[in-house]
Amino acid sequence: MGKTTGFMEYQRIEEECIGVRERIGNFNEFHEHLNEEERKHQAARCMNCGVPMCQSAIKLAGMVTGCPLHNLIPEWNDEIYRGHYSHALTRLLKTSNFPEFTGRVCPALCEKACICGTIEDSVTIHNNELFLIEKAFHDGEMKPRIPAVRSGKKVAVIGSGPSGLAVADQLNHRGHLVTVFERDDRIGGLLMYGIPNMKLQKEVIFRRQQLMEEEGVIFQTSVDIGRDKKASDLLKEFDAVVLCCGAKKARALAVENFETTEGVYYAVDFLKSTTKALIQGGALLQHKVTLENIVPDAYINARDKNVVIVGGGDTGNDCVGTCIRHGCKSVTQIEMMPCPPKERTASNPWPQWPKVLKTDYGQQEAIEVFGYDPRIYETTVKELITKKGKLTGVKTVQVKFENGRLTEQKGTEQVIKCDLLLVAAGFVGCQDYVAQEFGLTLTQRGTVATTTPEKYRSNVDKVFTAGDMHRGQSLVVWAIAEGRACAKEVDEYLMGYSNM
Repeated sequence: MGKTTGFMEYQRIEEECIGVRERIGNFNEFHEHLNEEERKHQAARCMNCGVPMCQSAIKLAGMVTGCPLHNLIPEWNDEIYRGHYSHALTRLLKTSNFPEFTGRVCPALCEKACICGTIEDSVTIHNNELFLIEKAFHDGEMKPRIPAVRSGKKVAVIGSGPSGLAVADQLNHRGHLVTVFERDDRIGGLLMYGIPNMKLQKEVIFRRQQLMEEEGVIFQTSVDIGRDKKASDLLKEFDAVVLCCGAKKARALAVENFETTEGVYYAVDFLKSTTKALIQGGALLQHKVTLENIVPDAYINARDKNVVIVGGGDTGNDCVGTCIRHGCKSVTQIEMMPCPPKERTASNPWPQWPKVLKTDYGQQEAIEVFGYDPRIYETTVKELITKKGKLTGVKTVQVKFENGRLTEQKGTEQVIKCDLLLVAAGFVGCQDYVAQEFGLTLTQRGTVATTTPEKYRSNVDKVFTAGDMHRGQSLVVWAIAEGRACAKEVDEYLMGYSNM
């Protein structure tokens, strides 16, 4: 696959990022894409591995390496190199419903498993994928595929995040009649309101929605199942119901007055408020998506504030980048875990997922703007400091995991100025009310229990579940993989067999 000697002839070339000082002035995506000829060179580096680990999704040392969708990566790399873009697209779409999403926000498990990376740098699989799908949209290759025959079976999908969209896409193409219910005003779930615009421009979601609607999927937004519409009514109206409501029960901080202090927010609410303000203000229609013409009260504003973010993951990083674009005075990111090593250790060999330090775009921007890395490791918030109920600072303390327990280190307390505290400490399962409405059994992790962990049918007849609501907080690529697998199980339930 690719060029036989390509990995020796061509070096890995990353896409350039627009400079920090320029990109923080707007909320646009900020990568400058390679030209077509150079992209072919990058695809040519694929080594024709005997066992392509990039598409394996093998669990090693408790973590998965390789693509959960089992994308046919060597095949479409070869087709890109040869300029056979239509053939490459068919191979990509065979396993992946939404490459335009994963090509932007996936951490590229495939690249970490690339054998080329054991010698030099891995193949630019992530960017090759995005190039291919964006070229297909640009060239008019992504046309509606309307099923020639309809089964007459009706399926309700609750939740329009990546798993719900994947379920809907698969079952619609199978010929079933699919209606997607979304409680927010727009579809996408965390794709829309959890991932900021500079990481995933919302026009990309609007474009996919239009395509799916042309193919026959019905979207009903601002409908909250369990509140606006009863489960019993859905079960009467539809032949199957698939719950893809995510794991949106945010983890709180175990500090006094957490829920009542002014200036404390969950990260997902903070990010959502910015995106909603951009959409409602019409900013997404402009060339440069900024907050200049939006009323400050329309979103949680970090401007001129000292911000502390609890959580060192992707969501915490997104908060850093968003706060900088707001014009914050300072930003600090707190993480309980130790700082990872800069390079693989002997106990973390390839092809395991590399447990190494990653400095993402938000941290890079903080370093440029403020002159320091915003991250503080092995630290947590111990106390909120307030004045008349309003946050003015946080008291932190260093922590360590000892004998499996988190312990505070005496004498390490420190006070940090803080006007805005954003909690990005993960999620602890699905929100209870939907599960209760359907009478579902939950696991100890707060997810919906199924017949076996690898299956998607719940304890209630006709009701299935997929995505984070089933597996817990995870990646977009895993949500899509779950949606595809769940759709096949639903199809078997409806038809007695499945050819999916």
